[in-house]
Amino acid sequence: MKKFNLFNEIIIAQKSELINAINTTKEFRVTINGEIRYEPYLSSDIFIFRGKHTPAPVNAMTPQKTFALSDVFGKNYQIVEDGERVLIKAFSNWQELIGLNIPNASYDDTTADGVAEFSNKKLEDIGWYATDFNADYRDLVDVLESKCKGTVLCIEQEEPYQFSGLGFIEDNEEAKKVLFEYCQNHVKDKIANDEDFIEEFLEDDEIKAAKFFDVL
Repeated sequence: MKKFNLFNEIIIAQKSELINAINTTKEFRVTINGEIRYEPYLSSDIFIFRGKHTPAPVNAMTPQKTFALSDVFGKNYQIVEDGERVLIKAFSNWQELIGLNIPNASYDDTTADGVAEFSNKKLEDIGWYATDFNADYRDLVDVLESKCKGTVLCIEQEEPYQFSGLGFIEDNEEAKKVLFEYCQNHVKDKIANDEDFIEEFLEDDEIKAAKFFDVL
C-alpha cells in the first residue's frame, strides 16, 4: 500500500473543472488525485474536500461579487492558482477528512487505541480469530500495508512523531489470502513453539480459531 501523507502532498486540480463545479451550486468533492466528483460517489474514491458554493443574495444595491477559490475552500486549505492548475494543501482539515472518508475506509488508525477492526467482514473474521493466538491488529495491518495494493491516507511527521491514518485496501480478496496465510503460519508457530499454546491444552476458543485457520 502507498502512503498519501497530507503533510507533504499537494493535490492538483484543473481550475476550469473546479469553477464549473462551484457554479453548479451542488455539492461536489475533490479526490486525492484532484478529480471532481458528484453524487453518487464511488466507494473507491478518497476525498480531500467536500463542499458547495452558495452565492450571496444580490440586488441592485449589492451586485454579485466574484468569488475567490480560497473563500470556497475555507481557512483550513492552502490554495495556489497556477495558470490552469489549482494547487491544494489539505492537511489542516484532517479532522473533517476523517469523517468524510471513514465510511469507505478498510480500517481506522486515527485514535490513540490504534486499529481495532476491519470494515470488511471476511478480513474481520480473520483478525478476530487471530487474536486468540495473541496476534495484534497492528501487526496484521503492517502485513497488509507491505504486501497488498491500496492507500493509507494519513498525516505523518517525524519531529515530534505523529501519525494518524485511514487505510483503503484496493483488493479485499487479495488481502484476505495474504492475511489468512500470515495468520495460519502465526498459529502454527504458536502451537509448535509457545508453551502457552500447547495443542493438548488449548482452550475452546483457541481450538475453534486453529480450526478456522486449518491448523487442526
